[in-house]
Amino acid sequence: MGVDFWTKKISEQEMPALCSMVRSLEQLAKDDVSSMAALGRSIMYDNALTSRVLRVANSAIYNKGISQVTTVSRAAVVLGFDVIRNVCITAKLLTSLLDNKNLSENVYHRLIRLMAQSFQAAMFTKMMLADHDEEFQEEAFIAALLYHLGESAFWSTGGPIANELDKELITVDDSVQRLNLVRQHIGTSFSQLTQGLARSWGLGELLMKSLTSPNDRTPEVRSIYLGNKLAEAFANASKDPQQLQKRIQQAAEMLKLPNAEFQKMMLETIDATSRLAVDYGAKELVAFLPDTQSALATLEQQEQWQPRQPNMTIQLEKLRELTNLTMSKPDFNQVVTVALSGMLEGVGLDRAAVMLMSPNRKMLQPRVVMGDGGDTLKAELILQIDPHFHELKACLEHGTPFWMGHQHGGQKLPASIDKVLPDNGWMFAPLRVENKVIGVFYADRATSGRDITQAEFDSFHHFVQLTNVCFSLAYRS
Repeated sequence: MGVDFWTKKISEQEMPALCSMVRSLEQLAKDDVSSMAALGRSIMYDNALTSRVLRVANSAIYNKGISQVTTVSRAAVVLGFDVIRNVCITAKLLTSLLDNKNLSENVYHRLIRLMAQSFQAAMFTKMMLADHDEEFQEEAFIAALLYHLGESAFWSTGGPIANELDKELITVDDSVQRLNLVRQHIGTSFSQLTQGLARSWGLGELLMKSLTSPNDRTPEVRSIYLGNKLAEAFANASKDPQQLQKRIQQAAEMLKLPNAEFQKMMLETIDATSRLAVDYGAKELVAFLPDTQSALATLEQQEQWQPRQPNMTIQLEKLRELTNLTMSKPDFNQVVTVALSGMLEGVGLDRAAVMLMSPNRKMLQPRVVMGDGGDTLKAELILQIDPHFHELKACLEHGTPFWMGHQHGGQKLPASIDKVLPDNGWMFAPLRVENKVIGVFYADRATSGRDITQAEFDSFHHFVQLTNVCFSLAYRS
């Protein structure tokens, strides 16, 4: 089993109607002359789909005070081909997933929760792109909706594998363990399966870009990322309220809006999402969507999340701790923990890690990770040592620290490196033991999206230098 197996199974056995429709609609999009008429013909023989498309076309979200739309061809003329195409894809996706009656109760509820979360994420994404044109918003809406397509499609297949994986995931909270469990059962990750389906069905460049380069700072990719994170945070607000506040803060900062104004927009979107789900014939989702009253209560109870700020007092305290450790033979993890906490709480960084070289010296893998989303970073921050990444090569071979951010003009990096590292900046510095570079220190501000300054790079490097002194003294005979 693996990506190819599941892509073929889902496309040909589980969801052939959706696969066929998506491919047909993508082909029509390339034919400007006959696309409108062909679109109407391709839908008219599916009465249920026609009904859903017309209900959505006449909903408050899409019908801006115009007269009632009674035919698909008229809807395409009034709203535009791209809008109707995406309404068709959304309606068919919801129908294909919801109509599967052969699922266990637990798997069905997991699928509905995920679909509701994806639908809410798509609405948040569209809301955050309100200043862009309709076509741009719709493209991002579909990309956000399909962001978890691989996982949704897998659960909809049901069967022994889905049932067993569902049972095991219930007892696991750690994201790395969850990823490993999924790989063990299906031979790939849900993200890779989504990419496989996206390629096979021709789902467009934006979805692929949002999956392979989630740290990209373009408005559409950032909105898709935050839309999904906001929907996920709302789904888990009772367990992790700080995560919700953090995501709200990030989205408000991206849109350059006060938190209160963004929250008002968000509550309006939550209300619109439930109404639109009903128009799509997906009433089952409503119970799993956040409602405005509970969402407002949740927001009022929480304190506003703030990213870490530089703190010279903490910096000096942690540097003194490292200096004191040079007097003894400290444990590796003890030294690293002090250094990374100094980078986070003293320098004001979001994430920090120690990465060690693999035995063949061709890969860097996280050994200790601290900061926001540490488990996720540990799973994702695995770097091939690409010879074309000259700065990293110099760091490992000559011990030269370096950093990159907006100030450096967006230097082109090898694709395997670029898709892992955040677009707003990051830093590397050598980890030395007995005068030999065995890995690197890494830090960034990916969570808050803030730029890294020269002063912060200097402070980061200062911690690394003192840490390396600790290691040199500790291993000296």
